[in-house]
Amino acid sequence: MKAVRFHQFGTPEVLRYEEADQPVAGEGQVLIRVAGSAFNPADAGIRGGTLPFPVTLPHVPGYDVSGTIDAVGDGVTGFEVGDAVVGFLPMGENGSGAEYVVAPAAVIAQAPSSIDLADAAALPSVGLTAWQALFELAELQAGQRLLIAGAGGAVGAYAVQLAKRAGAHVIATASPRSRDAVAAAGADEIIDHTSSDVLDSVTEPVDVLLNLAPLSTEEFVSLVALVRDGGIVVSTTAWMATPGDESRGVRTAGVFVRADADQLARLVQLVDSGELTVDVAQRIPLSELPAIHAKAAVGELRGKVVAVPDAE
Repeated sequence: MKAVRFHQFGTPEVLRYEEADQPVAGEGQVLIRVAGSAFNPADAGIRGGTLPFPVTLPHVPGYDVSGTIDAVGDGVTGFEVGDAVVGFLPMGENGSGAEYVVAPAAVIAQAPSSIDLADAAALPSVGLTAWQALFELAELQAGQRLLIAGAGGAVGAYAVQLAKRAGAHVIATASPRSRDAVAAAGADEIIDHTSSDVLDSVTEPVDVLLNLAPLSTEEFVSLVALVRDGGIVVSTTAWMATPGDESRGVRTAGVFVRADADQLARLVQLVDSGELTVDVAQRIPLSELPAIHAKAAVGELRGKVVAVPDAE
């Protein structure tokens, strides 16, 4: 089969589009014929060796997958050959940047039927991140006020949609480039953080602050003042501590997304009911995935990109 792999850690130049052995489904696993492999920023961190996921070289990147089950390993129930599925793959194992990938059956769910199967690869990890941040950690409730810093990214799009569906009042920071997308997702208020002071723009305390942006420590700490006494700050920025305020009972939580097939199935249901939109900016042939890593490295990547196997 064809795959994108790196044989050593480093810059995007270490990626190769090459022949690789087709994997075999073991006990509790399924073999997926890949329809789509979504690029995520963490893919670059794993490739560069800066994220703490022990991988065996050569390594195939890509931990979001959509595709069709081609074979079922021993002990697998609930899935059959031919099923269309999506999954958030173990980040230390060979990934979806290939024509085939094996996945634990425990991390996959039936794919949405209302969108193209390749595009469904854009859902798993970012949708789960938003879900777990809002409902597991923040315990967001209807009527609460939520401030999302950095709502213009992939996680932000899902977080805005899910929070609005839950009945929250959503305030989102976004740049002019992503304002329309954040508005389309349903944000009640949008603050252009490039031209406005967020502290001045939020006129009432919020119950939840969800940070998805690479803020400086000083910027992040300043936003905590907007959270009501007893509220919570949730953040995906694992490289820095999440600030709170013990004196006011403002709690903190860091998001470390995990695979959850039940939650993923719920997200799929929301997609198929029209309550959650999956946005894909670009589809590319798998052979061009190294170029996407290169664009991301210099800050030129915009929107969600899904790689699809090259036409034969």
